[in-house]
Amino acid sequence: MHKLGKSHRDKVQQFMTITGASEKIALQALKASDWNLEGAFDFFYSQPHKSYTDTTHLEELYNRYKDPYTDMILADGITLLCNDLQVDPQDIVMLVVSWHMKASTMCEYTKEEFFTGLQALGIDSLEKFLERISFMRSELKDEQKFREIYNFAFAWAKEKGQKSLALDTAIGMWQLLFAEKQWPLVDHWCQFLEARHNKAISRDTWSQLLEFARTVDPALSNYDAEGAWPYLIDEFVEYLNENGIIQNGQF
Repeated sequence: MHKLGKSHRDKVQQFMTITGASEKIALQALKASDWNLEGAFDFFYSQPHKSYTDTTHLEELYNRYKDPYTDMILADGITLLCNDLQVDPQDIVMLVVSWHMKASTMCEYTKEEFFTGLQALGIDSLEKFLERISFMRSELKDEQKFREIYNFAFAWAKEKGQKSLALDTAIGMWQLLFAEKQWPLVDHWCQFLEARHNKAISRDTWSQLLEFARTVDPALSNYDAEGAWPYLIDEFVEYLNENGIIQNGQF
């Protein structure tokens, strides 16, 4: 490292401190990102990094949040984790955390989910967890990752053993997700569902709504009535027109 200039040496040191990686790995990541520190973190955390986390420290972290009566982290443990991370339990970043853990159920982490998710993120301490929160927030701005997180949320949020997602849960999730993506029709969509549908939401409707929000203009100027949208989305368009929410192609 003595051959590097001071600026590069500082970046190597900073990278090693934050990630716990070796000097060799730090140099590899920084060179791959043309010495951009944020880019180096992205490069580093996109690789499998089980060897860079200390399982003893992970065990300590897990035991802090584990339920006293079962070998899992349940709602109380997740609330404590949120307090430690200084985030609200309803904060969308906790959905991103659960996506990284591939958690099968809301408000629950198995030990395997917790370990696998944090190892993939290079986290083995609360300090590293706190440092990764801003990175996880930034992932929501990536269109492909947002789509993956959105689709993950359906199975994660539904009741065990159910094929569909309870309407009130679906509405809460849509308001959370589309506050991030800023779909102007989300409140009208939720009001329409409560007024006209009042049933659980299928996976098809869930996944197609993101496509609708992404591709159809809020004023519906490019909406194709002959398109292959689920009937519920077609009914929503009728509802918008009937209630004068969309008038002459204007929203």
